Amino acid sequence: MDEATADGLRIAVLVKHVPDAQFDRHIGGDDLTTVRSESILSELDEYALEAALQIVEAHGGAAAGHRVTALTMGPAPAVNAVKKSLQIGADDGVHLIDEALRGSDAAASSKALAALLRHVGPFDLILTGMASTDGETSLVPAQLAERLELPQVTFAASIELTNDDGSWTLAARRDNDSFAENIEATLPALVSVTDQINEPRYPNFKGIMAAKKKQLQVLTLADIGLQPDEVGFAGSWTRVEAASPRPPRSQGIIITDEGDAGIRLVDFLAGQKLL
Repeated sequence: MDEATADGLRIAVLVKHVPDAQFDRHIGGDDLTTVRSESILSELDEYALEAALQIVEAHGGAAAGHRVTALTMGPAPAVNAVKKSLQIGADDGVHLIDEALRGSDAAASSKALAALLRHVGPFDLILTGMASTDGETSLVPAQLAERLELPQVTFAASIELTNDDGSWTLAARRDNDSFAENIEATLPALVSVTDQINEPRYPNFKGIMAAKKKQLQVLTLADIGLQPDEVGFAGSWTRVEAASPRPPRSQGIIITDEGDAGIRLVDFLAGQKLL
């Protein structure tokens, strides 16, 4: 990855099209992959996008040469994650689509995304959510930083950038249970952010209309220099061998108050080791 550009920040935000959490998740097909018929832009990725937009706005916006690019990989419907990102405020988008990507685990996904970022970059800053709401592994950001040989900051609860004579420095805070860590890194770098970092904005009518004129690049594995057997099932380190429906929830215990409900409730909580 080249050094940070001096004439304006280029920020990449990785976004993912994931099953809507309002509906039950399903695994289907002979290859036991997630059914994605009811999918949306991952909520956790909206925080990364908002962080990118706030950074650009704090340093002069597009007029200063700064640019935010939303990138995704996946089947045809995955482009909707990029389209919504453009409506929210990203300047352009990239969609990596290839049938060979089907079944990619975290390792194969990070390999494909690293090749994609090299192809359309260089970027000064790469932002991601802290996890995808479908896999919830939090593995891809760290693997991606390793593949791109970039400094990484994970689970950032705040980000600030400063520019000293064209050299950008990133300061981030990571919150733990009983203490906070302050971390600095020079750009280029990769950062995953938590859902405590900001309050994502919603697309407005102006943004929705403007998104129709923004560039959206569609690429395949051949375009970014990868072979089909490097990703998907063939290139993955893990594989789902079996899956079964979640058992139905058993009926709870009903306590009828006959003057001793409080005592019985305490006894129940104590029996569950909750007291």
